[in-house]
Formats: sequence, C-alpha cells, structure tokens
Amino acid sequence: MSIYDYEYFKRAVYDLTKIDLNAYKEKQMKRRIDTLIAKNGITGYENYVQLLKTDSVRFEEFVNYLTINVSEFYRNPDQWEFLDQLVIPELLQKFGRNLKIWSAACSTGDEPYSLVMTLSKHIPLSQIRIIATDIDKQVIEKAKAGLYAEKSLNDLPDAFKQKYFTKIGKSYQISDEIKKCVEFRQHNLLKDPYPSDCHLIVCRNVLIYFTEEAKDEVFRKFSENIVKGGCLFIGSTEQILNYKDMGYYRKNSFFYGK
Repeated sequence: MSIYDYEYFKRAVYDLTKIDLNAYKEKQMKRRIDTLIAKNGITGYENYVQLLKTDSVRFEEFVNYLTINVSEFYRNPDQWEFLDQLVIPELLQKFGRNLKIWSAACSTGDEPYSLVMTLSKHIPLSQIRIIATDIDKQVIEKAKAGLYAEKSLNDLPDAFKQKYFTKIGKSYQISDEIKKCVEFRQHNLLKDPYPSDCHLIVCRNVLIYFTEEAKDEVFRKFSENIVKGGCLFIGSTEQILNYKDMGYYRKNSFFYGK
C-alpha cells in the first residue's frame, strides 16, 4: 500500500473521525494501521475506508486501535508522591478548595481516579471535580464502568485499594463515590477547544506519539489554559525543551509551573 494511497486514507479518516493522522509519527502509525487492515482481511486503504463507513463495529474497533491506551493507577509512584506532598498543598494554599483540574487524554480513567484519591487526602470528596477527556468513546465507556484488571492497581497504595475498590472475580470495581467526582467528555487535543482557567492539567505519556510540531502546539495550548500559579503534570517519557518560551517554569522533571 503506497504512501500516495496513505495520503488519501489520512484525509478520509479525518473526514470520518476528525482524527488528524498527520499529527502522529507516520512510520509508527502507518505500520499499526496496515496491521489492522490485514487482520480484517481487507486489500487496500480504499476498501478499508468503505468498511469503516458501513460497519459501525469495525469503525469503533479502528478508533480504539488507533488511540493508544496504556494506563495504570499511580503510574510512576514517586511522581504521584510529589503531587501529593508538594503540588496539591501549594495549589490549595493559593487557590482554595475549588480547584479546576483537567485530566487530558485520560484513557480508561486510571489517571483521573488516581487524582481523586490523591486529592481525597487533602479535601472532602464532595469538593473534588475532575474533567477527564479522551478522543476514544470506547475507553471513556470503560472509564465510566470503572472495572480494572489487578495489574492496573499494582502501584496503587494499599490504603486506596482497600477503601475504594471491591474485588469482583479477578477484577476490581472502583467505588461510586470516586466515580461521582469525575466528569468524562470526548475531546480531541488537536482540534477541540480546551477547558480554560485550569489550576492543574495532567497529560501523561500521550504526546510521545505526536510529532514535535503537534507536541509544541498542545503544550502551548495547555499553557494558555492554565491560570498563573497553576501547574502541568506530564509523563516520565516526555519533556518540554522550550518550556520558558511557553510561559512555564520547571518545578521538577515532570511538573511545570505557569
């Protein structure tokens, strides 16, 4: 399947899904898509586009496959400790208890739910509201269901596991009192308007799949939508090289103040 055909495919996908494949590293993404097309027994991008237009199950499968969903509770625990011990107390001191927090590209909900549990050490659950967004409808549905495999909880402190989860067979169900604190929405980081006046934005281990230009655009938009004195929390695989130009200062390797 030629690069010329792939150009057609990228345009067709944008028309269908509003996902801009130009923002992703081409070799990596093309390889993933070619594998999926082969798995479906289809020849050529044009035939696959026709299938996506007519088969809603295959369409959902495609969007789910395209969006990379690797998520765990408390991924990189030392970074969550920094958030718990330094960042949250500082934000509460500056802005009070009504913090506006956005978990961007939240995948299956592990991250926004981790945020709620961490915040619950500082303020009552009734005062916690998290906006959580992802491009993929299917993972948002999984997040709302709140049922997780045991390995997703490997790094989660035992106190949270015991307090907020119920074991169901081999899986773990998160409690409704945690779920109530999170509002899930579908959102495309490269196209849709961003929530404004955020005190904390969390976006971790997602932008590694984006081109440098797309990364820059997203980091700049985050900066524009964080209040002065607010904070951005990124993943351990990411860094913002020109952070000063975007109005950030560095708190540590993964936290940038505005």
